[in-house]
Amino acid sequence: MSHPDLNLLVTLDVLLTEGSVARAARRLRLSPSAMSRALARLRETTGDPLLVRAGRGLVPTPRALELRERVGQLVQNAEAVLRPVEMLDLKRLERTFTLRNRDGFVENFGPDLIARVGEQAPGVRLRFVLKPDKDSTPLRDGSVDLETGVVGKATGPEMRAQALFRDRFVGVVRMGHPLCEVAMTPARYAAGRHILISRRGLDRGPIDDALAPLGLKREIVTVVSGFSEALALARASDLIASVPERYTGNLRDGMFWFPLPVPLPEIAVSLLWHPRLDADPAHRWLRGCVRDVCAGKLTGSLKAQRSRERG
Repeated sequence: MSHPDLNLLVTLDVLLTEGSVARAARRLRLSPSAMSRALARLRETTGDPLLVRAGRGLVPTPRALELRERVGQLVQNAEAVLRPVEMLDLKRLERTFTLRNRDGFVENFGPDLIARVGEQAPGVRLRFVLKPDKDSTPLRDGSVDLETGVVGKATGPEMRAQALFRDRFVGVVRMGHPLCEVAMTPARYAAGRHILISRRGLDRGPIDDALAPLGLKREIVTVVSGFSEALALARASDLIASVPERYTGNLRDGMFWFPLPVPLPEIAVSLLWHPRLDADPAHRWLRGCVRDVCAGKLTGSLKAQRSRERG
């Protein structure tokens, strides 16, 4: 039984990533004719054309789409196996990591994370970018190293995920708001004027679904895309914002908050990264920093919450 040429895996990975014989040839430093011959060998080996002509370009076949993620992972695993293990010297490490998060993360966890990273690895820079959706493309293409969020259907199936903490939604109003002085009930909550938070601009959310079986409907006055906007509006008006409790701790300073009086499942906030970085020592160290900072911040928040409840 003949064994397949495993070198073809690298060629296949580049071809499927680039979608072009010419670009793949440049990336692998081969001539276009050599790359064309390699594509012919791949077609013969797999029994599939893989890339077919469509106008002036090439498009992948269904089989090629099926293989793309699997081949990429195989190549990354092979490179990790063959890469020499290096001792991580944090004091000499010079690297920029890009972290993608929803608004609230930087305000709540950023200062402690920057301080921790700066103390251990002064040559490391953190670049925070806003997370407008759950698309995993930035993690796949390497433009983002790490992100936090709730794992959902849009999250790439190959992504690594590790739970950071569980969170619940709370209602938030300005100090002196009429709701500060009353026991919260579903009816009182629904009767207020509300801010809906939706990155997709929807006109209802899970809270509205939870109110419906009780025969209640809240008045949505405005729709915003982020927690910071919602809390800024609530701070300056009589509107009610409903936000994750732990994720927005610092953003709610000086405001009155209360547990939502309707049943709503907790959310699990996770750390997400691409598997190609799984074994990278520097990336592994950064993941540990984020986990430790989140755990320490939450411990302090819980102590403050218990003190408030006792008071």
